[in-house]
Amino acid sequence: MPIARVTSRSILAARTFPTTRKFATALPVSSATRSHKVVVIGGGSAGLTISHQLLRSGRFAKNDIAVIDPATWHHYQPGWTLVSGGLKTKEELRRPLDSLIDQKIKFYDSSVDTFSPQDNFLRLDDGGVVDYEQLVVAPGISIDYGSIKGLPEALANPDSLVSTTYGYHTCDKVFHSIKKLRQGVAIFTQPAGIVKCGGAPQKIMWLALDHWKRAGLYDPGNPSNSTVNISFATGISTMFAVPKYNSKLEELRQKRGVEGLFQHDLIAIDGNRAIFSRPDGEHITKQFDLLHVVPKMGPHAFVQNSGLADEAGYIDIHPSTLRHKRFPNIWSAGDASNLPTSKTAAAITAQAPVLVHNLLQSLDGNETNAVYDGYTSCPLLTEYGKVVLAEFKYGGEPQETFNTWFGIDQTVPRRVFYHLKKDFFPWVYYKYMVKGTWGGPKGWIK
Repeated sequence: MPIARVTSRSILAARTFPTTRKFATALPVSSATRSHKVVVIGGGSAGLTISHQLLRSGRFAKNDIAVIDPATWHHYQPGWTLVSGGLKTKEELRRPLDSLIDQKIKFYDSSVDTFSPQDNFLRLDDGGVVDYEQLVVAPGISIDYGSIKGLPEALANPDSLVSTTYGYHTCDKVFHSIKKLRQGVAIFTQPAGIVKCGGAPQKIMWLALDHWKRAGLYDPGNPSNSTVNISFATGISTMFAVPKYNSKLEELRQKRGVEGLFQHDLIAIDGNRAIFSRPDGEHITKQFDLLHVVPKMGPHAFVQNSGLADEAGYIDIHPSTLRHKRFPNIWSAGDASNLPTSKTAAAITAQAPVLVHNLLQSLDGNETNAVYDGYTSCPLLTEYGKVVLAEFKYGGEPQETFNTWFGIDQTVPRRVFYHLKKDFFPWVYYKYMVKGTWGGPKGWIK
C-alpha cells in the first residue's frame, strides 16, 4: 500500500489530516538506470545521512546509490518545538528535498508499492521496478491525527486553542494559542506508545509555563490562585522513561505546580472537553481552555505490510548491527526500525555510521563488526534559555557527552545546552548531518 505525497498545500484548508504518509506521485519516473548497488527508501534524516555517508566512502559511481521519496520538502522536525515556542519560524527549518540530494545519487520522486526481498527488487507505484544489491529502509513513521476523535476538526478550526507541535501545518498554531490564552485550564498530552522524541510533548508545556509566568498569568509558587492552571496528561506512568531524567522532570513538575495526570491516554475531543482512557478501561473527561495534543504514531502501511516488519509493524533488524534478521542485504535505521531506543535525530547520528560500515563490510563479503549501543539524545527545554540534555543508550543507561568530558551534571538545566538546541543543532543539521559529515557526539566525520 503506497505512502501520501507531502506537498505545501495546506492540509488545514482541506480540514483533513493524513493518517499515513504515502509514497505516491502522479509524475512518471524515468525507466533509465533502474539497477543500483544500494537503494535507500526515505529522504528524511536517516535516509539522507546514510546515503551521503555511503557516497563519501568513495566506493560508488554516479547512480550506484538511489534514494526513493515522494516528499517535496525536507523538514528539520526537531525544530518544530522551537516554532511552537515562538523561537523560530517553520519556513527557516525546511529545504526542498531535491536540493539536499547529491547529483551523483539517483533520486526517485516516487512511492514504493511492494517489496520482493527474495528477488532483490521493489516496485514503484507507477509499475516501475528497481533492482538493488543492498536495501536500506528508512522512511520514518506516520502521524495518525485520526487516532483521536475530533482532533482533525479541532486543529483545522482557527478559533480553537487545540494545537500540536507534530506537524508543519500546525506547529505555528501552538504559540498563537499560548499567547491567546489569558485564563483557564491548559492541558498538554502525551499518548501511550511510540512517539518521535519522547520528551517533546512536555518541552512545549515548559515553554508555555514560562511564557505565562513572564506574562504574570502563572505563579509556580501558588498555582491554584493563578489565572492559568496547567496539567500534563500522559499515557505512561512517569514524566520520562529514563529514571535519571525522570527524577529531575518530576521534581520540576512538583516545584512548578503542574498537575500530573499519569496513565491518561487522550482518545477524543468534544468541544472543550478532552476524554482520556485509563488502563482499567475507565474514561475520564477534563474540561480545557487550551489543549496541546500529541497524536498517536506508528509504522507506514507499506512498511507494515512489506514482509520486512515485526509484529508491531517496524523493520525487524538486529539492534547492534542494524541488519535485517531474515534478509542479510536489507538494513534499517531511524524511526521505521524496531530498535529499542528513543526515535530522535540524535540517534541517527550514531546509527548511520554503524549501518554504513556494516553495509560496506557486507558488500566485500566480510563479517559485520560495527556495533550500535542504542545511543540517543533529547534536549529537554525546561524554560526559555534552559535545557536538560538527556543522553542515554540501551536500557535507559545515561551516556552523557559533557559529563564524560567536563564532569557536568546534565540533569541541571543550562543555558549552554539551550544554545545547542536552539542554534547549533539546526545549523549543523543542514550544514553537515544530512550531507553525511556529522557524527553527533563524535564530531565531524572525515
